[in-house]
Amino acid sequence: MPSMSVRIPEDVEKKLALLAESTGRTKSWITNQAIESYLDREIWQVNEIKKAISEAESGQFSTESEVKSTFSKWGVNAG
Repeated sequence: MPSMSVRIPEDVEKKLALLAESTGRTKSWITNQAIESYLDREIWQVNEIKKAISEAESGQFSTESEVKSTFSKWGVNAG
């Protein structure tokens, strides 16, 4: 497995050490999990933005009633 060095603020290292001690996991394992979760979330978001841009460029927009329906599901009055 490849390795790398990163500089982190002292307060982050303290939190990492505390979590590692509390969970019985290594700091390396926790860091790897955090990076993996972050990357998965960011990659998903970038892909969704690209998809939305592609849909917009091809003229695929929601109708006013679709927007109102979606907002009303969340209890928001969209006008």
